[in-house]
Amino acid sequence: MSTRPPVVVQPPQPDGGRPVTIRGETTGTAYSLFDVMDLVHRAGLPAEDRAVDDPELIEWRGGGPYDWTARGTDSASDDIADASPDP
Repeated sequence: MSTRPPVVVQPPQPDGGRPVTIRGETTGTAYSLFDVMDLVHRAGLPAEDRAVDDPELIEWRGGGPYDWTARGTDSASDDIADASPDP
């Protein structure tokens, strides 16, 4: 019998945040992997680095632990373009 992981990280929102639920309750919005691990730790769950890839602990929806940009947007390339010096 399969059980659902206690932590679910939703797909990235337009602002890059990802809503996080732990044991069925919304615990906050993460803007980085560090935020997810902080929420996991505060909930009393193991927060070791290996935990981010543990499907029995965290279900990643709409991208994995390194996806923080909403699909259809590319703010990283915009930031790079904005940082380019003027000719």
